[in-house]
Amino acid sequence: MFDIQNENGIAIIWLDQPSERVNTLSTKALKDFGELLSRLETDESIKSLILISRKQDSFIVGADIKEFADFQTKEEVMQLIREGHGLFNRLESFKKPVVAAIHGACVGGGLELVMACSYRLASEHKRTLFALPEVNLGILPGLGGTQRLPRLVGLQQGLEMILTGKNVYAKPARKMGLIDATIHPAGLLEAAKKAALGLVDGSIEHKQRKVKLTETLLEKTPLNNIIYNKAAETVQEKTRGNYPAPPKIIETIRTGMTKGFKAGLEAEVQNFSELVFTPQSKALRHLFFAKNAAEKNPYKSLAKAVKNVGVLGAGLMGSGIAQVSTQAGYNVLLKDQTLEFASKGKGNIYKDVSKRVGKGMSEFERDEIVGRVTPVVDYDKFNTANLTFEAVLETLELKQQVLRDVEAVAPEGHVFATNTSSIPIGQIAANAQHPEAVLGMHYFSPVPKMPLLEIIKTDKTADWALGTAIEVGLRQGKTPIVVGDKPGFYANRILFPYMDEGLKLLQEGATVDAVDDAMTVFGFPVGPLKLLDEVGIDVGAHVTSVIAPLFAERNIQMVTVSDEILKAGLKGRKSGKGFYSYAEGKSQGVNAEIYNYFSSERKTIPKSEIQERLFLAMVNEAVYCLQDGVIASPRDGDVGAVFGIGFPPFLGGPFFYIDQQGAGNVLERLNRLKGEKFRASGLLGEYAKSDSRFYL
Repeated sequence: MFDIQNENGIAIIWLDQPSERVNTLSTKALKDFGELLSRLETDESIKSLILISRKQDSFIVGADIKEFADFQTKEEVMQLIREGHGLFNRLESFKKPVVAAIHGACVGGGLELVMACSYRLASEHKRTLFALPEVNLGILPGLGGTQRLPRLVGLQQGLEMILTGKNVYAKPARKMGLIDATIHPAGLLEAAKKAALGLVDGSIEHKQRKVKLTETLLEKTPLNNIIYNKAAETVQEKTRGNYPAPPKIIETIRTGMTKGFKAGLEAEVQNFSELVFTPQSKALRHLFFAKNAAEKNPYKSLAKAVKNVGVLGAGLMGSGIAQVSTQAGYNVLLKDQTLEFASKGKGNIYKDVSKRVGKGMSEFERDEIVGRVTPVVDYDKFNTANLTFEAVLETLELKQQVLRDVEAVAPEGHVFATNTSSIPIGQIAANAQHPEAVLGMHYFSPVPKMPLLEIIKTDKTADWALGTAIEVGLRQGKTPIVVGDKPGFYANRILFPYMDEGLKLLQEGATVDAVDDAMTVFGFPVGPLKLLDEVGIDVGAHVTSVIAPLFAERNIQMVTVSDEILKAGLKGRKSGKGFYSYAEGKSQGVNAEIYNYFSSERKTIPKSEIQERLFLAMVNEAVYCLQDGVIASPRDGDVGAVFGIGFPPFLGGPFFYIDQQGAGNVLERLNRLKGEKFRASGLLGEYAKSDSRFYL
């Protein structure tokens, strides 16, 4: 991993992990680095060191997480962490200056490594970013990050970075004191050489970041209790106590800042070694690998080249798809009924992309991105589009019509992708000239933020079209799963039993807030009734009408929203009233009027019963989807549930959850619940009988 060049007394250490796309800090890499320091320490020809990566747009992306599966005991982990601490402490006190020349992602253990260096120089590039994302794996930084970061950037900023795992780009990192200087990428190595020599002859000195008086008062006096308490309150509010890592992070940082660096490192050892064995960390690491696996294209060699894309419909979904497409480098034709509507969609893209200016993006880059979007009102230029996204109104006739219009002008090898959330793709493609080139690309709202992309294939969809769609989705930054062309596809199909059971509880007398609060406490980002308000009660009713016949085949009668609710204008957030009332877009609490349409008197239903019914309805349906061939693997089921509809990440997805609980346990719990909705799938019964697991 380490290739050394001696240039005028500077040891240029090139980081380049063989046969890997990115550099990671494996146990072997850390051992080799320690041996390297020993050699360079006694080499009198070396006056200073530079660490720089040969990988494209990547410095070091953290520890080798695959090794975590090899951990057997807490004591084993503690020993490894202490050895890592010893190595980084040695680096920090190394008698020869060490310059980190950083281009690309420098996260996790990579950031912990450079924080122990004498000087940090970073390229001003959108790919250069810093983060300590360990919290997303249910652990905390284990190589001194909890102690060095708050000392470099201040307690408040350090806590925020570690608790959120957020990315910080080069210029903000310089401003906050995380790095010492920035430079254009092309000049990174030469600037690092100058810094390495300057640190030797004393011509370069560290510039300490300016600390405001208010920061000193808050962070370096007993008033810092305010910061820790506020952080703890925020963590509890966001996690509902479902994630053990954030409280341990606060505890570890607090120990180091109040009792000293050495005590903080020891707290890091103890808490890391505990967290790595928690079920939450195991689930989150499972998702990490599942997501990475989903982001590989099995049809890559068959994919057609895409340069230009068309987007039909400039509304919320259409402009969102156009935005992620132009951000991916595609030229976009954005069509709507009028040029005014299409231009408004482009304006919305400009507003959203502008939020990233100064956060890894320049104004020039923003203008370049938006400049690739061309509003149009006809199909004249669609003869240049290699792929067209359809995001028009959810009616079969309209979707079939725009497909005909596009096929009339589209070039050879063109792919037509509909964003429908409910209409079978086969029906849309029923009269298509090239049904092999028609598929679904179902995005989730808001498109720029939601990671999942469902790619729906019919029995006629060609592999080359599938490969092209997957490749486009990956370039857009999405995590794609391929699903079958069945009603509701996958995400919506497992979501609707969840929402339907929420409505059923309302019929039985539960209150709106009791149902929603129970599920947010359980770990869902939003409860079923709040979600219906966000989607639109009218939209939910329409999708229910499409998906209901599928459930009727299993004698499941879904709750239908009464016409009276819609006639009363109760459509959710967009109408100002639904299950909740809204003013200026903000929730004002439960709308008591909604109870008039659910005859039962309100009563208390145990929180545990609400949680069990809604959660198991979703889990059971996920297994039905695997049984019915809607998804090809448990991995796709877990990825789709977590990244598409907010299945609690700390549970790892429906299939990982079943494995952890045991199929027999889940089957027994389903059997205790009443109703056809909870009749377990035959596949779950088979797994319970044979005591099998979805993941070996």
